[in-house]
Amino acid sequence: MSGRREALRSHLQRLEGEAFRLQENENCRDYLPEMLEYIGDPESVFREWIYAAFYTWLYQEDLLSPAEMRELLAVLLDERHLFYGIGETTGESVFTRTFSILPVSLIIARHRQTPFLLQEEFAGLQAAILRYYREERDLRGYVDALGWAHAAAHGADALDELARCPESGEVFRREVLKEVQRMLDNGSRIFNDEEDERMATVVDSMIRESLLPEEELLKWIAGLAAYADRPRSRHQSIARQNSKQLVWCLGFRRPPESRSKALNSALQEAQNKLNRYIAQS
Repeated sequence: MSGRREALRSHLQRLEGEAFRLQENENCRDYLPEMLEYIGDPESVFREWIYAAFYTWLYQEDLLSPAEMRELLAVLLDERHLFYGIGETTGESVFTRTFSILPVSLIIARHRQTPFLLQEEFAGLQAAILRYYREERDLRGYVDALGWAHAAAHGADALDELARCPESGEVFRREVLKEVQRMLDNGSRIFNDEEDERMATVVDSMIRESLLPEEELLKWIAGLAAYADRPRSRHQSIARQNSKQLVWCLGFRRPPESRSKALNSALQEAQNKLNRYIAQS
């Protein structure tokens, strides 16, 4: 075992018992290099401590300056973190990718509260997150003996934060919906670890905050329902079942009276079409 790894693990284990509140003689910046090095460690509890420290220091306590946040973001988005082993479908590289995108979401959330990213940095961030969601192939949820990978869910969290940023605009939000639909139509995995709920949050935010015209959202939902019309195959079944789950999540996320009649009708029609067990009149 690496001495640096064990030292960080020991520190974080102590901090976990103290709600990650630093003592007077401690500085979070001293921990960051090792946290970035071991962010995808195979030990699940160690990964979770690293994320919890990021959550406390970046989001709750806002301990880093804007310049330090930008520097941290650049590292998280590099080929040794968010894109480490991208395209692999097995092994342990997925943990580095999916636990790198979690603090990225925290940084975006901080930016939404008090903008600090430069225009070119924000554009690069958008491109990186879309690329990641497009190129990720390891879609395992919970991995026995290794814990959470959860790429589709963690990536959706980042897409939601980005889509809600005023700088994003409608063109980017359309790209977000395109990538969510592509993830549903992934050809290999029916999601069963509540990834559907996390992806539904992206769409729900667009509905709730009117981030896209309702007509476009209705059309997108109809596009999901269209998977029911494809020729039967395993690929078609995966897309249909994943889409059915997401539409179901959207339908029950909020009371019907909080949505327009058109949107309620679109969700009901899509569910009726995607669910093979609903009696068709």
